[in-house]
Amino acid sequence: MNNYTEINSKAIDKWIDDGWEWGKPVSAEVFSEVKNGKWNVVLTPQKSVPHEWFEPFIKDGKLNGVNLLGLACGGGQQMPIFAALGANCTVMDYSENQLNNERLVSVREGYKINIIKADMTKRLPFDDNSFDVIFHPVSNCYIEDVFHVWNECFRVLRKGGILLSGVNTAVSYLCDEDNPLLIVNKMPYNPLKDEVLYKKCMQEGGSVQFSHSLEEQIGGQLNAGFILVDLYEDSGTDIIDKYIPAFIATRSIKNT
Repeated sequence: MNNYTEINSKAIDKWIDDGWEWGKPVSAEVFSEVKNGKWNVVLTPQKSVPHEWFEPFIKDGKLNGVNLLGLACGGGQQMPIFAALGANCTVMDYSENQLNNERLVSVREGYKINIIKADMTKRLPFDDNSFDVIFHPVSNCYIEDVFHVWNECFRVLRKGGILLSGVNTAVSYLCDEDNPLLIVNKMPYNPLKDEVLYKKCMQEGGSVQFSHSLEEQIGGQLNAGFILVDLYEDSGTDIIDKYIPAFIATRSIKNT
C-alpha cells in the first residue's frame, strides 16, 4: 500500500495499452485547426474550458511566451493545443505511456516541450514562481493528500498566475461498480485505510483512488492562498452522472 502511486502509474499505463479515452493523443487535423483559431481543452470529461479563463495571458487568441505547466496532464491531448497556441509547455505526469504520447505528438508536429516524469505527492521539481498557468485536469483522485498539491501549485506559480483545475466529487465513489444506482460506500473513500476495499480496487481496475471533499478540493485551494474566481460543474458518462454532476472545474488566481 505504501507504493500506491507506483501501482497507479502502472495501472494507467495498462489502460492506455487497452485504449483508454484519456490516453489517446490528438490527431494532426486537430493540431492544425488550432492555428485557424479552432481549439478547445477540457479539465473535466465533457465541457470545454472557456477561452476567457486564460486571461490575462491569452492575447489575440494566442498564449505566446506563456510558461504553462500541465500537471498530471500527459496523454498528448491538452499540451499539443497549448504548444500550438505558442505557450512554453512543461508536462509532468507519472505514467510513462502518457508521457510517451506527449513525445509522439511533439515529434510529429515539430514543437518543443519539457517532459518530466514525477510523482505529484512529492515536492514538484520546479523553482518557486516558475509558471504563469497551471493546467490540472481530473487526476488528484489518484492521490491521498490534495492539500500538498494545492500548496505546491501556489509555490510554483508566479504572482498573478492562474490555476485551472478539474476535480471529481465524492459522488464518483458512492455507488457499486456493478449496480451504479446502489449506494454502497461511505465517504471518505480511501482504500489505504480499508484492506477489503483495497483488494477490491486491485481486482476491478488495478488503481488506488480516493474521494475528496469540497473542503479538500476548493477549501484546499483557498487555504493555500488562491482566490477562487470561477467554476462550473460537469458530468461524466457513468449512470450516476445522469442524476447529478460529479465533476467541478475551478479557476483560481495567485494574487500575492
